[in-house]
Amino acid sequence: MTPQPFRVTTTKHPVRARGGLVTANHPLAAAAGAEMLAAGGNAVDAAVATLLTLTVVEPMMVGICGGGLAHLRLPDGSHEIIEGLSCAGSAAEPEMFTPVSDEPARYMETEGRRNDVGRAAVAVPGSLTAWATMHARHGRLPFAELVQPAIRHARRGFVATHYLAGALQDSLTYVEGEVDPEFARIFMPGGRALHHGDRLVQEDYARSLDLIAEQGAAALHGGALGKALVETLAEGPLPAAHLTEADLTDYAPQILKPIRGSYRGFDVYGPPPPASSGVHVPQMLNMLSHFDLAGMGFGNAARAHLLGQVMRRTFADRNRYSGDPRFVDVPVARLISDTYAQECLAELEAGDPQMPERAVRESRDTTHITVADADGLIVSATFTINGLFGAKFMVPGTGIIPNNYNWNFDPRPGKALSVVPGKRVPTSMAPLILTKDGKPFLALGQPGGTRIFPSVMQAILNVIDHGMDLQEAVEAPRVWSQGQDIELEPAFHHLAPALEALGNEVKKVKLVGGGLNAIRFHDDGSMEGACCWRADGTACGLGGGLAAEGVRFSLEINEEDAAG
Repeated sequence: MTPQPFRVTTTKHPVRARGGLVTANHPLAAAAGAEMLAAGGNAVDAAVATLLTLTVVEPMMVGICGGGLAHLRLPDGSHEIIEGLSCAGSAAEPEMFTPVSDEPARYMETEGRRNDVGRAAVAVPGSLTAWATMHARHGRLPFAELVQPAIRHARRGFVATHYLAGALQDSLTYVEGEVDPEFARIFMPGGRALHHGDRLVQEDYARSLDLIAEQGAAALHGGALGKALVETLAEGPLPAAHLTEADLTDYAPQILKPIRGSYRGFDVYGPPPPASSGVHVPQMLNMLSHFDLAGMGFGNAARAHLLGQVMRRTFADRNRYSGDPRFVDVPVARLISDTYAQECLAELEAGDPQMPERAVRESRDTTHITVADADGLIVSATFTINGLFGAKFMVPGTGIIPNNYNWNFDPRPGKALSVVPGKRVPTSMAPLILTKDGKPFLALGQPGGTRIFPSVMQAILNVIDHGMDLQEAVEAPRVWSQGQDIELEPAFHHLAPALEALGNEVKKVKLVGGGLNAIRFHDDGSMEGACCWRADGTACGLGGGLAAEGVRFSLEINEEDAAG
C-alpha cells in the first residue's frame, strides 16, 4: 500500500553559498560569524564570534559561565570534540541538596530549589575557556577581533525579539519571591519586563567583554571576572562556597575523539560520554535500519509508534549508563553495535521494552550553531547556561549570568549521577556531523534538553529516508518519548487516536525540542544552511568573493575600447 504523502509546511528559507556559511539561533549572531569569514577568518573564528554574540543577544540560553560541546571536522577529514561541560566544584558534596520526593516527576527537585535557582545551583563553567581553546588550536584571526561584534551589540543595544521577551516572561513566572536586583536592573528597567521591540543595552557586560578581548579566557579563569563570580557565590543568606577561584583556574576543556556510527551508507559522528548523542543516536539508527521507513511514509501513526518505542528503549539505557566516564562505566562498543540493536528490537517485539525507571530531567534551554568555511573546516557546537537565564541572578557590575548546572546532578548520594567534585554533568547535546564516502554531507544540532538527540536523529531520517530538502528536514514535525507518553507537535496531533489505539499515552504539545539549524554539503561544492521555526534561527552565507586574480582598475582606456 502506497503511503499517503505528507507535505511539510516551511516558514523560513534556506541559504546556499560557496564562500562559507553560518547558522545560529539569532540573526545578529549569524551575522557576526559571517563578518569573521568576510574578514579572512575560518569557521572556528566565525564560530567563536557567533557564540560570544549569542551571550549578548540570546542571554537566556548561553553565557560565558555555562558549558557545552564543540564538534570540529578539520579540512584533512579528522574530527575532534572540544568538551567544555560544567563540572561540580571541588568543595561540592553528594549531600549538599535535600531531595523532596522519590516520585519520577519530582525526583530531581530539592528543598528550596537550591540546585535550580540561586548561588548553590552554580557549577564550574567551561564555555569561555572551551571557545578560547578552540581558537588557540585552530583559529586564524586575533582573539580580540572575535569579541568585537558582541561588545558592539552589548554596548549599543539591540531590539528584543518575541523569543527573548517570551523567555524572560517565562523565567520571571518561574522565580518565586523577589527577582535578583542586578538582573531586574537590566531586564526589568523601571520594574517592567522587556517587551518585544524594546532595546536591551548591557553596558556592564560590554565592559566584561572588553576585558575578555584583552585577556582571553584568563579574565574569568584566574582574573577579575572569576574573582567577582566567586565572591558573589559566597554572599547572601544561602551562600555557596563549593566553587572556588582555584576551580576556575584548574578547569581545562577535554579534547576528545568522536564516536562513529553508520546508517544506510552514511557515517555519523557524535560526541562521546558524558554526552548521550554519540552513543544513543547510532543505537536508535541501528534499530531503525531494520525497517523500511521510506516505504512506511512520514506522517503516519505506524512510523510515530515505532519511533516512540525505539526512543523509550534507548532512554532505558541512557538512564542506566549516562554520566561522566571517569566515574561511570559506559559500554559504548556494545551499545552502538548492530547485535545489541537486534536484541533491543527482540525485546520490543516480545512486548518487554525495558521502559526507563524514571524520567531524565535536563533543561530545554540551550543554543546551537553550525558553521562551515570554503576550506572544509566545519564546526557544530551546542552550549548553554542550563535553565532559562541560568541560576537567574547576575554577578554585580559584570552583566554575567551564571549557570544552574547543579540542577542536572542527582541530589541523592551513591547514585551514578550524584554530585562528586570535578564530575562533568551529563548532557543530551548532539552536535553531529555526517559524511558519505569520506566527504561532508550534513552538520546539525539543536537545543532542547533530553529532546535534543532524538529530534536531531529525526532530522537525519527526514533527509536520508524521506528525501526531504534541508529546510523541510529541519522544520518537519517531531515526535518524542522517554517512557511516560509520546509527545506530538501540532502537525501530528491528528495521529493521536491511532497512536492511542496502539497503546500509547499521547501528549499534544506546541513543540518538541528547540530551534534546529544545519548545513548540508552538495556535490557541486556549495553548502546550504537552514534554520527552523522553533527559534530565531538565521543562516548567513558568503556567496561572492574577491576580484579575480590579475584584475585591476585604471582610468586609462585601451585601444580596443577607444576604437569601439
